[in-house]
Amino acid sequence: MKADFGKVAKGYALYRNDLKVDLFESLKVRGMTFQGRSVADLGSGTGVLTRMLVEQGAEVTGVDPSAELIREAQLIDSELGESIRYVNRYAEDTDLPGQSFDAVTALRAWHWFDGETVLKEVKRILKPGGDLLIMDSGFVTADPIVQETMGLLKKAIPGRIKPAGRKAGSGQSINSFPVEWFAEWQAHGFELKELYNEDYAVDFTLDTWCERIKTLSWMLHLEESERDGIMDSLKPHLIRLFGDRNYKIRHKLHVVLLKNV
Repeated sequence: MKADFGKVAKGYALYRNDLKVDLFESLKVRGMTFQGRSVADLGSGTGVLTRMLVEQGAEVTGVDPSAELIREAQLIDSELGESIRYVNRYAEDTDLPGQSFDAVTALRAWHWFDGETVLKEVKRILKPGGDLLIMDSGFVTADPIVQETMGLLKKAIPGRIKPAGRKAGSGQSINSFPVEWFAEWQAHGFELKELYNEDYAVDFTLDTWCERIKTLSWMLHLEESERDGIMDSLKPHLIRLFGDRNYKIRHKLHVVLLKNV
């Protein structure tokens, strides 16, 4: 159930750095703030959420199994004058001290974790009464450009286009989260506090959209030359239908906030 995003680390850093700019305002109105709090960011990747948490005044430790993604995160941190601690470990076995974090976060990553094991680990490192914030975001499949892109990918890599990670095994979801997860959270002593979603849009050129698509988990089994070959077919297809211009792609952010009780 693991995906090696280290294979596309540079592309991931450049083209998967979108997140809703007013995210923390929406969390604040729901009672969650980060100033002065210790946070473990699981599946931190190239540090998109990690750096935003630091900007909010949190003391953050990023956790990711990919050394390549951590290197990209540190390069970006250095350019921004930030110094953030990262741990090269799986979320299920962080080796972090017990009951030492006020909050644990996971952005676009929970579906790659082993549910039972990671919840035991989160329970171990979270302080009593601590927060677990799980978020997922991505482009909306109803968007015409997304539909045409996915249609071409289904032909190029048949059988690969399906929900990622543990989402593939679920037949029903609530706010994009599989229904089974809610039972898991409850069984491990996490009380559901908030569940919501918000729309936003991301601007792409034709080239940056294709680079974004190359970082999808469905593409990781391919060689770089194979990914490039698919993009060579995708570009003229999109130009023919939508023109060679900037695209505003609709995205949706899904949020669940839980309390360690």
